[in-house]
Amino acid sequence: MKKHSIKAFVLVLLLTVLGSCKKYLDVIPDNIATLDNAFTMRSEAIKYLYTCYSYMPRNGELTADPAMLSGDEMWALTDPGFPEFDHIMFTVARGRQVTANPVGEGSYWVNLYKGLRDCNIFLENVYKVPDLLPEERTQWIAEVTFLKAYYHFSLLRMYGPIPLVKTNLPVDVDVNTVKVYRDPVDSCFSYIARLLDECKDDLPPIVIDPTKELGRITQPIAYALKAKVMIAAASPLFNGNTDQASLKDNRGIQLFNQNVSSAKWDSAVVACKQAIDVCHAVNMKLYTYLPSFQQYTLTDTMVTQLGIRNVFTEKWNSEIIWANTQTSVSLLQRVATPNVDFTRIDNPRIVSELAPPLKMVELFYTDNGVPLNEDKTRTGSKTALRTAVPAEALYIRNGYTTAALHFNREPRFYANIGFDGGVWYGQGQYNDATPNNLFYVASRKGQPNGKIQPDKGSVTGYFIKKYVHFQNVQGTGVSDYSITSYPWPVIRLAQLYLWYAEALNEQTGGAEEAIVYLDKVRERAGLQGVKSSWDNFSITPGKYTTQNGLRDIIRQETMIEMAFEAQRYWDIRRWKTAIAEYRRPIEGWDIEQSDPQYFYRQKTLFTQTFGLKDYFFPINTENLLRNKNLVQNIGW
Repeated sequence: MKKHSIKAFVLVLLLTVLGSCKKYLDVIPDNIATLDNAFTMRSEAIKYLYTCYSYMPRNGELTADPAMLSGDEMWALTDPGFPEFDHIMFTVARGRQVTANPVGEGSYWVNLYKGLRDCNIFLENVYKVPDLLPEERTQWIAEVTFLKAYYHFSLLRMYGPIPLVKTNLPVDVDVNTVKVYRDPVDSCFSYIARLLDECKDDLPPIVIDPTKELGRITQPIAYALKAKVMIAAASPLFNGNTDQASLKDNRGIQLFNQNVSSAKWDSAVVACKQAIDVCHAVNMKLYTYLPSFQQYTLTDTMVTQLGIRNVFTEKWNSEIIWANTQTSVSLLQRVATPNVDFTRIDNPRIVSELAPPLKMVELFYTDNGVPLNEDKTRTGSKTALRTAVPAEALYIRNGYTTAALHFNREPRFYANIGFDGGVWYGQGQYNDATPNNLFYVASRKGQPNGKIQPDKGSVTGYFIKKYVHFQNVQGTGVSDYSITSYPWPVIRLAQLYLWYAEALNEQTGGAEEAIVYLDKVRERAGLQGVKSSWDNFSITPGKYTTQNGLRDIIRQETMIEMAFEAQRYWDIRRWKTAIAEYRRPIEGWDIEQSDPQYFYRQKTLFTQTFGLKDYFFPINTENLLRNKNLVQNIGW
């Protein structure tokens, strides 16, 4: 190929890729940047910087994030007549992943490798920008180096060992050089960690200009991602995973290490503590709700509830380390919420299409801060009927009859889950001094939130309150629904505390400091500490004194605190507990019934299958045919 032809090809390729980039950080380029002019001046180079950001995985998007609908955390109609979103990711949860054009390939394998190429182009050329201040050049290099690390990590946890793209290959390279190999897992983690070490101290501690730069990478973000990477590297999926012993390339190189390394947990402990210290240094702290806009005094019960709800939905609060500004949570709120204003039940913008299965409802603790099956004070059947009394009116509608499962649960249950008879605070009703004026859910057949249409409504009888900002208000018009959108939280401080507790326990079983950080999260959730709860209310007192016991506590605490935040999907994989979790069927109530006696009959909606192959996504067979040096993941 002649030199000018190569140049033209590269230019066309760049135009194609860059032309598809979405708006980022409110910067709209006047023209698409090309290699000819992208680095001639600062005003052009910053467009290329934002191009590198534009490949960010769309966290929390139902059509792009596998952690939303590809697992067991939420369920939806299997065949909706008029779906509000593309259900392609939901096909993975139902066992319909394929190797020819795999689900998710475009969002991850294709998109992120394009992103890595553009990141390398930026790093190779940013030195040419004549009017870029040295300190700004240093920061931009650090940001793009971080993005390289994040894109590699996103690919690694989805596909396992991947080809690393440290530099771009020249366009005239020999064809055999292009046929790359997958790098071993340990090499992948080492490279990602090295990139983060290179960049983390060249980043600003905070965003200097919030009106223009929120979403840009900061020092706490880099340190927190390093903690996340080291936790993953130390976890059973990647640390001595003998189930992957047969995954070797055509040179015979084993792609998964076969020996467990305790030193990886030592590294995780250090990384987590460093990240916590960096976050504390810039005054990050666990979020608590401070009533400010109301004209009245809220009860402690509702303040705790809003502290739990708003930590996810209040943008840029004190606990958010990193939020993805390219994911605006709007549609998700509409498909997760019931229409609790019964005077306007025909609003077509409120769809109620997503539903948590019964296993997620049962995951949350009792009000004594221990699991349902460990609370020695709990008796009787979960389906037994009870009628709420005035003392319970801020959780369950006074006088409403519902299942015993819904009574005496921890505050996070009431903050995250919408259920039959459950109070749904906000949406225009804010005075909790008169609980019977607050909205509530009525989800049996024939009731306002029941199964009214074949393509609308919860399939389990439950709703995800966590996603819905409490200040959303349905207006006077039939299609009017005011939504307070927010960027998707990627990492928050509570998660960092839980990683630290996990790493400490794996390093030294039953570590006291691990319990200290667990209790910080539990205190915000309105619970007693671990020791008090287990010693006084559990059938297994002292469980926290052993490594296995505390591991179980940390993992359940993590699944509760991070429920519906696109974290469970990855956590149960890295712990290698996914097979056991998926053996529990997707269940709900009998939503075709109106009488509570019959409504509260457990009903299986789907029995999932999950095997060794499902721990990682398959590589497209077309890629394997083009490049014989790539090998397919086990089982595909």
